[in-house]
Amino acid sequence: MYHLAKSVYQQLTRKEEYSVLILGLDNAGKTTFLERLKGEFGGKSLPPERINPTIGQNVGHVIVDGMHLKLWDVGGQENLRTLWNAYYAECHAIVFVVDSTDRERLEECKNTLKEVVVNEATEGIPLLMLANKQDCEDSMDVVDIIEIFNKIAEHVSARDSRVLPISAKEGTGVGDAGRWLAVRLGRPESLPLKSGGNVTAKPESEESADLGKKLDLSECLRHTLFIHYSTTVSPIINGTNNLSLLSW
Repeated sequence: MYHLAKSVYQQLTRKEEYSVLILGLDNAGKTTFLERLKGEFGGKSLPPERINPTIGQNVGHVIVDGMHLKLWDVGGQENLRTLWNAYYAECHAIVFVVDSTDRERLEECKNTLKEVVVNEATEGIPLLMLANKQDCEDSMDVVDIIEIFNKIAEHVSARDSRVLPISAKEGTGVGDAGRWLAVRLGRPESLPLKSGGNVTAKPESEESADLGKKLDLSECLRHTLFIHYSTTVSPIINGTNNLSLLSW
C-alpha cells in the first residue's frame, strides 16, 4: 500500500523535464554557456576561469520560467562528434554554439552543423544557434554568420529555429537564449515525440505565440531580418542591443 501511494504521489508531483543538447566545435564556448545559463536562472555555476575543455559530457539542470531543462554539454573535438548521435533520440532541442571569432574554422563548423540537421533523428527538433564571443573586437556580425550558414537553409526550413548573438563569458544574451528555449519547449504539440516521457500541452500566451511563430527558413533568410532593442541587454553588435531572427 505504501509503495502504491508513493507511486501515485510521484506521478502527481512529477515535473516534466526537457532534454537540451549543446553542440558545437571545440573551444566554441559550450561549457561556458552552460555555466552562465545555470547562474542566470539561480543555479550554482563555475566562473569562466575555472572551466576546462569538455572531454565527454557535462550535465546541468536549469529552471526557466517554470520549465525544467536538462542540458547535455557534449565535447566538440572531432574524435568525439561521433558520440553526438547517441543523444539525438532523447533530446527535445539543440543549441549549436559558434565561435564568431574563429573565421578559419567556419567551413568546418558549417559542415558539422549540416551533419547534425540532416540526421533523421533530429528531424523537427527546435534549433537555437548562438553566435558566441560577441564581446571580442574581432567577432563576426550575426548577419555575416547567417549568410555563411544560409547554404544549409533548406535542411532546417521545417523546424523552429533562431540565431542569437551572445557572450557566454560576459553573460550577454544568455538569458534570452534560455527564455527562447522555454517558449519553444512550452509548445509540445510542435515537438517530435520522445521516449523520455509524455508531454502535456500548455495554454499558449500571446507572447509565446508571437515568439513561436513558424516561418520558412529560406524565406526568412532572404526577406526578413528583425532587429529589436531591449533595455535589459547590453549592446554587443555595432551599438544594437540584440539582433536576432524571429525564425532562423
